[in-house]
Amino acid sequence: MNPLDSVKFNDQGLVPVGIQDAITSEFLTLAYMNREALEKSLETGKIHVFRRSKNRLMMKGEQSGMTQDVTEVRIDCMGNSVLILVNPHGPGCHEGYHSCYYRRWNAATGEW
Repeated sequence: MNPLDSVKFNDQGLVPVGIQDAITSEFLTLAYMNREALEKSLETGKIHVFRRSKNRLMMKGEQSGMTQDVTEVRIDCMGNSVLILVNPHGPGCHEGYHSCYYRRWNAATGEW
C-alpha cells in the first residue's frame, strides 16, 4: 500500500497542510497540497504546494530562494490534514515575516 493512500484529499484533490518550524515549533503557514505536491515534497525533501490562486504546483522559495527542508511528515487521526515540520531557509511568509501568523488580535482595540 502506498502511504499516500492514507491521505484523504478533498473534492478538489487537495489536503490542508500545516507547516511548522522543526526547531522552534512555530507554526509558519497553512498551505494546500495535491497528491503531486505531497509526492514531490517527500521525494525532494523540499516543500512543494499547490497554489490555488495560480492553479499550479510550485516549490516554496522557487522565486525567493527561501526554501523549506522537510524533516518530518505527519497526518492527523482522520487522514484529512497533514503537518510537515521543516527547517526554513529564511522567512516562511511571502511578506518577509518568519511566520504568516504575525498579526495578533487586540481585544482592547478590536483590531489586528
